[in-house]
Amino acid sequence: MARAQLPRLSVLRLGHRRERDKRITSHLGLTARAFGADEVVLAGEEDPSALETWKSVTERFGGSFDCRYEPKPMAWLRSSSKDGEATIVHLTMYGQPWREAITEISTDKPAIVVVGGTKVPSEMFHLSNHNVSVGNQPHSEVAALAVFLDSWVGPIDDPSRFEGGLIEVVPSTRGKIVINHEEE
Repeated sequence: MARAQLPRLSVLRLGHRRERDKRITSHLGLTARAFGADEVVLAGEEDPSALETWKSVTERFGGSFDCRYEPKPMAWLRSSSKDGEATIVHLTMYGQPWREAITEISTDKPAIVVVGGTKVPSEMFHLSNHNVSVGNQPHSEVAALAVFLDSWVGPIDDPSRFEGGLIEVVPSTRGKIVINHEEE
């Protein structure tokens, strides 16, 4: 499935803890951006530094990517799921195997992929349309998000997705090739 066919894709970081999770949450948002999401929504402890990191990377490397803080994530999810407005996908090690779930997840309406930090409220398992596991063993939520998005969104190699950046990395088999558009 090609990304162009999908409506808006959001990634919700649920239960962020500012001091404990700052690096992993930062990487989660960067992975969401790189693998085709349109926005990352931060919930839990408010953390302007995570939002600043994501905005800075988008400005420097291009593309269109939004980020924001959501003080009431469960209310936002309830509202988004009302009348089937959005598909909610909860990544959890207790869910249906991702290879089976991928084909069942709608691509016809906006989607919210939920990635938990601290203990996820049990309501999340009932509110979501799909509880999906990328393996049933403890591992990084960043890895789970990357595997899931790569499988569901499809190829992410289209350079036009990241136009307008100040920095462009050119693929190379040897060395680093970086074009700095600020200097042009």
